Order: sequence, then structure tokens, then C-alpha cells
Amino acid sequence: MNPADVTPAALPLVSADVSLIALFLQAHWVVKTVMLGLLACSVWVWAIAIDKIFLYSRTKRAMDRFEQAFWSGQSIEELYRALSAKPTQSMAACFVAAMREWKRSFESQSRSFAGLQMRIEKVMNVSIAREVERLERRLLVLATVGSAGPFVGLFGTVWGIMSSFQSIAASKNTSLAVVAPGIAEALFATAIGLIAAIPATIFYNKFTSEVNRQAQRLEGFADEFSAILSRQIDERA
Repeated sequence: MNPADVTPAALPLVSADVSLIALFLQAHWVVKTVMLGLLACSVWVWAIAIDKIFLYSRTKRAMDRFEQAFWSGQSIEELYRALSAKPTQSMAACFVAAMREWKRSFESQSRSFAGLQMRIEKVMNVSIAREVERLERRLLVLATVGSAGPFVGLFGTVWGIMSSFQSIAASKNTSLAVVAPGIAEALFATAIGLIAAIPATIFYNKFTSEVNRQAQRLEGFADEFSAILSRQIDERA
């Protein structure tokens, strides 16, 4: 038989074997499990990223609105009554927590100012810690996928290459047409791992920076409001 007559007929088969869908279908079940897990992680990463983008945008707008109301000259008593009647988050929650402790101290029978400043600072710190925890929720998932994703993909690649070499040894055929599909499907697992890990790492770094920025903004307001209440405590003492 003329080899020239065989080659054209074999080319479509090799081309089909190295398509992405064919690489997945032909892969070992362990490699398939790795690929599906990494694809699920990639979808999860993007879902978290979209949720966090909207969350941080809402939180920033809420801070802007509160600061505008707080520094507009409105009485803090009126602002407290307006905010305490509904659930609050972020900077407003810090303000409500401090004002609630302030009013409890003045409405008590003893009217003691001893330790009031410390109590107000403590409740504001607790409120800030809760807000930071809310903003950081599920960021650990991004960090885990970003750091472990490439290694999980590499595990799939190593397993796929081992399976390919075993198949090559069993068939005793080392031609490129036999070797290439097995190596390609093994490397496909690493590619999926990188597809999941790279966005996860980028989003994690971006969101961590955003959380730190908003936490610093909360701490700055807490310091300013604590100074305002401290002056009022000194005037009433």
C-alpha cells in the first residue's frame, strides 16, 4: 500500500482527536474529574467576583450617603432616630452602635461617665470587625482556588501523561499520531487549572485591597466620631 494514500485518511482522525471536546471525552476518569472540578471552581470564582463587585459598590455608595448626611449639619440625635428604626450596615451601623451605647449611659440612673469613652470605642470596633468580616466573606475561596488551582491541574496532567505512557507501552507504537492526543489531553487539565487560578488570584488581590480601603474609611470615621463624643463627655462631666 502506498503511504501517501494512507496519510490523508488519517489526518481527519488526528485532527478530531485533539479537539477540546474529544480531549475531554478521551481522558482518564481521574483527569475528567479534575477538569470538571476546576471548571466548577472557575464558575464559582466568577460568581463570587460578580457578587463582590456589586457588594463593594453598594457599600461605597452607602458610606457616601451616610457621610453626606452626617456632615450636613443635621442633629446626630435626629440622624440616630432615623437610622435606628431600620437595619443598618457599614458606617451607619458603626454610628448607631456608638449612639446606642451613648444613650444607654445617659439614660441609666447612675449617669456615670467613667469608662464611657472606652465602651463607645469598643462597640465601634466590634461593629467595624463585623463589617470587615461581611466584606471578606468567601474571599478565602478565591485565595484557595488561586493557589491550589494550578497544582490540581498539574496533578491531572501528571496522571494523564502516566496513562498515556502506559497506553503507548501497551500498543508499542511511538508515532506522533498516537502520542500527541494523550499528551494534549493531559496538558488540557493544566490549562483549565490556570483558567481557574489566574482570575481568582487577580480578584483576590483586588478585593483584598478594596476591603482594606473600606476598613480604613470606617476606622477614620470611628476616630472622628469618638473625638466628637469625647468632647461632649468632657462638657457634661
